[in-house]
Amino acid sequence: MTSHTGAATATQRVCFQLQVDPARLEEYRERHAAVWPEMLRAIEASGRRNYSLFLRADGLLIGYYETDDDEAAQRALEVDPRTAAWEAEMAEFFVALDGSRPDQGAPRLDEVFNLEDQLAGLAPEPTDHAASAAENDRRAASATAPTAESSHS
Repeated sequence: MTSHTGAATATQRVCFQLQVDPARLEEYRERHAAVWPEMLRAIEASGRRNYSLFLRADGLLIGYYETDDDEAAQRALEVDPRTAAWEAEMAEFFVALDGSRPDQGAPRLDEVFNLEDQLAGLAPEPTDHAASAAENDRRAASATAPTAESSHS
């Protein structure tokens, strides 16, 4: 999935999926609990941000990140010497990658809905100040009006 927001600089939202070998799920979780610092810095330097991985109990892995240029981010990671060893080790966890690096061979998912994009495309809600003021007056009056029980004391 690659999508653009309406911001001044276009942000691409990227979602991908992989399948982790179900026999290695716990090891995969452990490895990602403390990713190598040099790998974290390489990802950041590539321009990827807001990066998350989600793992289902059967091994389905969904990844998400944002970037200004996904192709440039992929190229940067591919040539960064800090990433090769990590990607080689991680490739062993996945099924059906056909020898590709996980960061290069993961199928992308198409984005079909984004709340912020759709909200940004809406016309502003009309404001009926008179109706709002009347509703506020009604709420204030009911909050301060004596109840039947308190008026019989």
